[in-house]
Amino acid sequence: MTRLWWRGLLRRRRGRLAGAVIGTATAVALLAALGMFLATSKASMTARAASGVGVDWQVQVAQGADPAQVAAAVAAEPGTIATQVVGFAATTGLSATTGGTTQTTGPGVVVGLPAGYAATFPAELRTLTGDGTGVLLAQQTAANLHAGAGDTVSIGLAGQSPVDVTVAGVVDLPQADSFFQTVGAPAGSGPTAPPDNVILLPADQFAAATAGLASTRPDLVTAQVHAARSHALPADPAAAYVAASGAAHHMDVTLAGAGQVGDNLGATLDAARSDALYAQALFLFLGTPGAVLAGLLTATLTATGATRRRRDQALLRSRGASTRALTRLAAVEAGAVAVGGGLVGLALAAVVGRIAFGAWGFGASALTWLAWTATALGVGALVAALTVLVPARRDATRTVAAGRRSVGREPRPWWLRWWLDLWLLAGAGVVLWLTRGDTYHLVLAPEGVSQLSVSYWVFAGPALLWLGSGLLTWRLADALLTRGRPVVAAAARPFAGPMADTVAASLSRQRRPVARAVVLLALALSFAASTATFNATYRQQAEVDAQLTNGGDVTVTEPPGSTVTADAAAQLAAVPGVRAAEPLLHRYAYVGSDLQDLYGVQPGSIGTAVHLQDSWFQGGSAPQLMSDLAASPDNILVSAETVKDFQLHPGDTLKLRLPDANGSLVTVPFVYAGVATEFPTAPKDSFLVANADYVAAQTHNPAVGAFLLDTGGVNQAQVADAVRATVGTGPQVTAVASTRAVIGSSLTAVDLAGLTRVELAFAVALAVAAGGLVLALALAERRRTFALASAQGASPRQLRAMVGAEAGFVAVIGGLAGAVSGWALSLMLVRVLTGVFDPPPDHLAVPWPYLATTAGITAAAILAATAGFAAWVAGRPVISEIKEL
Repeated sequence: MTRLWWRGLLRRRRGRLAGAVIGTATAVALLAALGMFLATSKASMTARAASGVGVDWQVQVAQGADPAQVAAAVAAEPGTIATQVVGFAATTGLSATTGGTTQTTGPGVVVGLPAGYAATFPAELRTLTGDGTGVLLAQQTAANLHAGAGDTVSIGLAGQSPVDVTVAGVVDLPQADSFFQTVGAPAGSGPTAPPDNVILLPADQFAAATAGLASTRPDLVTAQVHAARSHALPADPAAAYVAASGAAHHMDVTLAGAGQVGDNLGATLDAARSDALYAQALFLFLGTPGAVLAGLLTATLTATGATRRRRDQALLRSRGASTRALTRLAAVEAGAVAVGGGLVGLALAAVVGRIAFGAWGFGASALTWLAWTATALGVGALVAALTVLVPARRDATRTVAAGRRSVGREPRPWWLRWWLDLWLLAGAGVVLWLTRGDTYHLVLAPEGVSQLSVSYWVFAGPALLWLGSGLLTWRLADALLTRGRPVVAAAARPFAGPMADTVAASLSRQRRPVARAVVLLALALSFAASTATFNATYRQQAEVDAQLTNGGDVTVTEPPGSTVTADAAAQLAAVPGVRAAEPLLHRYAYVGSDLQDLYGVQPGSIGTAVHLQDSWFQGGSAPQLMSDLAASPDNILVSAETVKDFQLHPGDTLKLRLPDANGSLVTVPFVYAGVATEFPTAPKDSFLVANADYVAAQTHNPAVGAFLLDTGGVNQAQVADAVRATVGTGPQVTAVASTRAVIGSSLTAVDLAGLTRVELAFAVALAVAAGGLVLALALAERRRTFALASAQGASPRQLRAMVGAEAGFVAVIGGLAGAVSGWALSLMLVRVLTGVFDPPPDHLAVPWPYLATTAGITAAAILAATAGFAAWVAGRPVISEIKEL
């Protein structure tokens, strides 16, 4: 019997069997491809985090310990590639006489670098002038001293005679923050700013220059062992962090107090762990609906042949087949669908992964590959069982008479009677309400706990909304086809003519398969719209994040102590490619005893160089608050943390202490007018935004801290090179393109380009299948209805009207429902994935070209299915068609 059943399936039902295999393969391929994204994203985050570390370990040598012995112990630790001993000494100040004038700096740091340090740790030094050897000045120090190669610098040492050295070159210290970190600083003390004045000496010259200081003030001379570690780490940032931090802790135990490890590698991987969890959240948010939709598509393809299947089973039972035998036949069919769909899906996923992510597998680990393969195949088996085996097993328990019945009234679904759709939508609303506050975080880092976690409960919000909107669409379609038959007839009359009432009646009798097609199309379009909108919004906010970090398309940051004024903006604006140049004052202001960054802006023109978003401010829109700063120059915008800490209320007078032109602190009154949560180049926590002219007038200091240049979003790197040639080596010039490549706030560290291509391609395929394939199969199941109508005198035109009416109903109702639910789902996705967007968006970025393309392709598929089937029905001989059915 099994062989005969298979022969019948392959001869008479091969199209439907292929559809079930394709639907299952789609679910497997989508999940497998997203698994590749997750694996490759985690691996790339680990590799990116590790590659960005200049020195993996900075081991602070304890006072009295021998640096050579500490270096030997670090070198013996498994995983250590190279070590270098670096000396640090405090200087009371540096001075140099150049151009007939003498410049003197404040306290600073003298660094002793061993030979080959730059080659071992290339990310720590960037040579600006010279060959990178000999006595080197940091860029800022060289600007302060007006010194360069060949000049003599005098190094002041406490209680010692000054030491004169000849400068060989100028270097930049890209990772000064970590290079000059305080290893072993108390928890909660926060990072310390790198020194303003730095001079680097060869190790032997450093030892000779600081020998006396080491004898009289050993507390002012310290040593560190810098170590390069192997980056052969687990692909998962969490596992890599555990491995790296575990090795650092083992090193601390081994040193037994002779040194303390500053684990830069572990600290960087620690930050990458949250990015990995956000990637995991994206996998669930964006992948699960697609897999569920593919499963629903398979179920719908199978359900379109339910009537014929029941008749076949009734015939077999009338000839002696048992329920067990029928179940076995269904299990064989389901197994074939599962195996075929699984293998095809994995092959498709491999090709997609290679094209989109540049990888054939799920990661470097064989265990990871096996786990993802088993998961994808398991999903395929589950889809096949639920869509083929379960319906067949249920139908096999019917009576023979019930199975042979082709016309009958099916009971109303239980969820319609219990209003499940409204309960699901209400649940989605509750989740949205719970995530509205500032206390909600998707990724949690509990105090004192080294493990991060994800608030998985928020995943219920989009899921409930998606399912609830689908069921609500079914309810509305069902109501329209029953109680709204006159409306349907009126809509069909322009092209159906006198057949309009018949068309409406036919749709009403077939309302369950029609409603199923409407819901599937609505869910597919909703998935496509929400996925595309989320991805577009992500790209938009990733660019905003880069702009916030860099300041403008190109930013020119003046060195501390610079006296450049806003007039220099005209010179920068004249550089080819620059559309606008905006000066930005930068001061440090005391709010009580708290030192904060203050940024002075030109309220009337800041918007020409930077697009200020309303979400960066509270208490008014961006244009409104800038207008207030212009109208009332003493107004000031403060951070939310400052408002909370100092219990401020709008209109309060805020007295700040700011440095004047001589460096002395002067008290300047301001009026609290609003809150700034983000601002270009500003830190993430506490800062202030004020009117630049007011600040300059009150402090008698018009010096500008930076210039923000607008290039129209193009050619940033080329414009940055031209600006460097204009301003010289003193100011630092950065382009947003380079900043975009290194920032890592939340998930902006993850490249979603490949994921976007995969998601959007699958979304289009599912929408086309839901609109065209499902409709075509549903129409094919009613060939008997059309044949009988033709036998009773229906003309080919009237038959086409009947076919077109159903297609039009599915397209219009499904399209409208998909658009509305897609918009709502996009809003919720962006809301619950708050941590992904830093800062949150002002508005959704709607990818109209993609949405229009998807709608057009789906409409074309529906039209093609309708026209093809209508032509086939009209051209078939009626008698032979009735005999065949």
